[in-house]
Amino acid sequence: MRLRLPAWIYAALICAPAQAGSWRLSEQCPPSFEKRDSRCFLHSNYQQYASLTGAGVGGLKTGLPPLRDGFTPQQIDLGRYLFFDPVLSANGRLACVSCHVPSQGFSDHRVHSIGIDGRAVRRNAPSLWNAGFLKRFFWDGRAHSLEEQAQGPLYNAAEMGNRPEALLKTLNGIPAYRELFAQAFPAAGSAARAPIAAAQVYQALAAFEASLISLNSRYDFYAQGVADALTPHELEGLNIFRSFVARCAECHTPPLFTNQQIAVIGMPEPRGQPFDPGAGPPSGEPLLRGGFKVPSLRNAALTAPYGHGGQFATLRETVAFYTGGRGHAVPAGEHLQLHWHIWEPRLSPTELDRLVDFIGALTDQSFLPTPPAALPSGLPLPPESKRDGESS
Repeated sequence: MRLRLPAWIYAALICAPAQAGSWRLSEQCPPSFEKRDSRCFLHSNYQQYASLTGAGVGGLKTGLPPLRDGFTPQQIDLGRYLFFDPVLSANGRLACVSCHVPSQGFSDHRVHSIGIDGRAVRRNAPSLWNAGFLKRFFWDGRAHSLEEQAQGPLYNAAEMGNRPEALLKTLNGIPAYRELFAQAFPAAGSAARAPIAAAQVYQALAAFEASLISLNSRYDFYAQGVADALTPHELEGLNIFRSFVARCAECHTPPLFTNQQIAVIGMPEPRGQPFDPGAGPPSGEPLLRGGFKVPSLRNAALTAPYGHGGQFATLRETVAFYTGGRGHAVPAGEHLQLHWHIWEPRLSPTELDRLVDFIGALTDQSFLPTPPAALPSGLPLPPESKRDGESS
């Protein structure tokens, strides 16, 4: 029996802004990358530093872990189109950018993100900045590559609601995408003969997400020798952040401001929500019950609310949680193995304010990607694609 494309795909193709043959992927690497042998490789001052631990707690000269780089410019650019295109969802209305909004730190300012059926999903949308450095993905750390992570929302019935065979049928039915995939993966054959493969979709999304680099905040200028890059309040906050009293830097380790570990810290749940066991079930490790991946603090000032369930509306509320006493928010009946760093620092209100000031100095969205002018599917760009200040 011959497969038929959904009616909304036919409608998109009819009003498509350009025909196959007029689409070309970029041959230039994104900012922060240099082109070598037709591939894009990170270029950062942090690559001068060999140590991944730094001097003391949160040392300024700490190096970066390896990045997933070496993608071609065409693969990165194809991933950009896919990221912004609602064609990846089952009903053509939800794109990756719908929950990972560039102007909002690649989060979405919601307690829980909204899925394909208009209902809230289980957890808060994490930022994608510097995702190419990470080794664990999702709040519970269940995915171990960007490609594996991409499949989660694509095929989750509550999120984008698609299926692998339906996604491939849709993409292969769009001539412009057939052409673009042939440009990004030329070894696969010509656009006319080589159907789009699922692995290519995941790799292109991984290539784009790995290109999202945020390492040029005022903190970074200070760490690399610009003595007046931080205000007095921010510098005071940095000293508290690195102190053996607050111990923030032991988990939120520079320069990524995460140690990428799973930590059980006794985070409360939003009012009315059941306890989230976090990394316990997917890991099969009872000691990780209630544990979640330590998030990066880069661009955190842009990504409210905070926590795996959007528990805290502000950064001030979030940092105050850590001085509330060991295990004070663990629900009755739960006996969690709290991380040993979670204790009682007894920070003053002023010290908490200074921590918030310092976290604000980690903001850097200077290399925001440019949304596509039009999409190969012919569908309209989601409203979340707009940069701040742009009109609809």
